[in-house]
Amino acid sequence: MPQQIQTVVGSGLPLLLDDIDTDRIIPARYLRCVTFDGLGEHAFEDDRKQMAGHPFDDPRFQGAEVMVVGRNFGCGSSREHAPQALVRWGIKAIVGESFAEIFFGNCTSNGVPLVCCTPDQLKQLAQALEHDPQGKVEVDLVGREVRFHGTSGNSLKFTCVIQDGARQSLTTGNWDFLGQLVEAADQVRETATKLPYMSNFAQPG
Repeated sequence: MPQQIQTVVGSGLPLLLDDIDTDRIIPARYLRCVTFDGLGEHAFEDDRKQMAGHPFDDPRFQGAEVMVVGRNFGCGSSREHAPQALVRWGIKAIVGESFAEIFFGNCTSNGVPLVCCTPDQLKQLAQALEHDPQGKVEVDLVGREVRFHGTSGNSLKFTCVIQDGARQSLTTGNWDFLGQLVEAADQVRETATKLPYMSNFAQPG
């Protein structure tokens, strides 16, 4: 059955920078791969070499599932490798100020919700994660809210914005095209029997 994504809950990773392009998310030399397997370990590889203590190397944020980013995240070339690398690193949702359109579509097609909050809200959320890395971030697509649940009982709650089409696609499972095909396997087989090229164009007897 197609996977319905209505809420994502997990630890968070703050990367509150603007205009992070897809070449920074996954360097171009990794675009030659035949499959996406193993891309996760190379996410932000060049940035991590140049920036000591990069959040993707910070032990406090290992295993994080929700990224907190700035404005225009995912700009640049339209490579699907960028969301694939983040997914394989473990990211399941991204909260930011705004996202590049093609990157947004690629993430939605991979079942990764992207929601928008204000700069002030993102700053509060990033600061909360810096002070309490074990706290949980909850991205609620149905309620259109982002919540932070701290380990000491502190909490934050913000209204978030997500495109209606993406929200409907994710919450109903319609983003999962493979899942839809598997669920409709009987209909696929029935349709295949009616296609001439599936039987060498044999005339019905």
